[in-house]
Amino acid sequence: MNRTSAPVDAPATGAWEGLVTTALLGTDRRTPPGTGPGPEAPVALLDAAAVETVRRRAGLRPARAAERPQPAPEDPRPPLPPAAARRLALLLADRPGASGGGRRGTAPDLTELLPQWLTAANARGFAPPPQLLPALLDAARGRTDLRPSALEFAGPRALWLARLNSDWRFALRSTPGGGAALPHLEDDDGVRQLWQEGLFAERVALLSALRSRDPAAARDLLATTWSTERAEDRLMFLDSLRTGLGPDDEPFLEQALADRSRNVRATAAELLSALPGSALAARMAVRAEACVAIDHTQATQDNRANQANQAAGVTQPSGGTVATPTIAVEAPHECDPGMERDGVVAKAPTGRGERSWWFGQLVEAAPLGTWPRRLGGRTPREIVALPVTDDWQGELHAAWCRAAVRQRDAEWSRALLGEPSAPEAGGPGAVSLAERAKLLGALDAAERAEWVAGFIATHGLSEAFQLLGVCAVPWAPPLGRAVVDALNIARDAGSYPWSFSGVMGLAERCLDPSEAGRLDALLAVPDEPENASPGAGGYWAEAFQRLVTTLRLRAAMTEELNTP
Repeated sequence: MNRTSAPVDAPATGAWEGLVTTALLGTDRRTPPGTGPGPEAPVALLDAAAVETVRRRAGLRPARAAERPQPAPEDPRPPLPPAAARRLALLLADRPGASGGGRRGTAPDLTELLPQWLTAANARGFAPPPQLLPALLDAARGRTDLRPSALEFAGPRALWLARLNSDWRFALRSTPGGGAALPHLEDDDGVRQLWQEGLFAERVALLSALRSRDPAAARDLLATTWSTERAEDRLMFLDSLRTGLGPDDEPFLEQALADRSRNVRATAAELLSALPGSALAARMAVRAEACVAIDHTQATQDNRANQANQAAGVTQPSGGTVATPTIAVEAPHECDPGMERDGVVAKAPTGRGERSWWFGQLVEAAPLGTWPRRLGGRTPREIVALPVTDDWQGELHAAWCRAAVRQRDAEWSRALLGEPSAPEAGGPGAVSLAERAKLLGALDAAERAEWVAGFIATHGLSEAFQLLGVCAVPWAPPLGRAVVDALNIARDAGSYPWSFSGVMGLAERCLDPSEAGRLDALLAVPDEPENASPGAGGYWAEAFQRLVTTLRLRAAMTEELNTP
């Protein structure tokens, strides 16, 4: 076919758009310029498009060459040992399985070991192999829980790469100063200029960095622009004062109590209540003391009844003549402006009584040192053991729990937790597992592990998952033994195996690798009791095999990182 038989006129301005329109409509409805309807029209359209394509390309002027990126910064940290580098490549290449449940088999879950590997590598100060940085950034992109440790390990070159690839821009947002290099903190002019002219994220990063180094300088810098900041920005900036919070911050926070934003006022009040010596804490103590006291009336009535019984010759049990002290509660009848200024939220949540809502906030914000003075010089443990009148015990103890967590008070946390072997193991004041977990956070790692081990020994694993999550890794030997013993008891009882999969997964990540040898006896398929779940024995054998394999893999990972 002679494709040049039909003449093609030179396309005029906008010719390309006309050809596109013709192609969309079809040559039956519209023909190219200089061509009539018929079988030659499609060919003419393609020829015209080819000519116009060449013309468009030939008419382009050379673009100015883009500026070449600056070389990646040097990473001064020592490189990974070769074996550890190979292990990292394997961990990054592994992908989570798509299985929706059922048996996991005996192979370790490498994706769950990556966070632990990164923590260990960061503790040793290693730098990653440059060729693995893209895979490391991809892994951090898909898992927000991985980002802090992954970006710390990736180092300065990760930020360099993130500026070149929009998929990795999260690294700039997640790293203090990632969007732009922070000035040296000794450079007063540079700090002041960035604070006044920088983007919000840069200013937050600057304030956080300065707060970590010089809390007073950070607070003074914030004060220079405080009155002109937006409410949502003031809230974020105020939150940064949690780092290094101390008595010197009180005047600034007291001023923030008068802020026009309710959220800012509430945050300022929370920070002040974490300073037991603050004026706000003293005001809250006065208010809370007015609501809580020893019920002397009840004690007097009990003593009179005992005396009457003695006069009548009624035999009393041993110790029956001593009245039991009781805590009386009189919740506030109103939320006055002073309470609101100090952070008490007046409007109660739906379904909550106003008086109990106000009362809980007062007790939560009062220094815990208030109560031994107010309640007869008793210790926290003795105070928590006292009965409370009119069903106020739950509200009072729950507020004390929140205060102990906020003030990081270990003695009150112990008192409210109670003994782990108690029948209900909820302690006198803890009303939920979540609250117990928070109270445990105020104890040191060894005491925390010991308490959870005692809880598991008495109550098993059914309620221990949340408590295990606050224990230091690797688990201390008593805690590790308690978990393994409880798993073994569940296996021998023929318990439904899937209900322990969460604890088993935690054990794979948290049990000390040195425990692997002690688990060899649990690898055989046990005899299943008559009431056991079908196939439970095989599952338990697989689960313990996976646990042992994972522990030995973790030991190998540590050895690889320790190799010179």
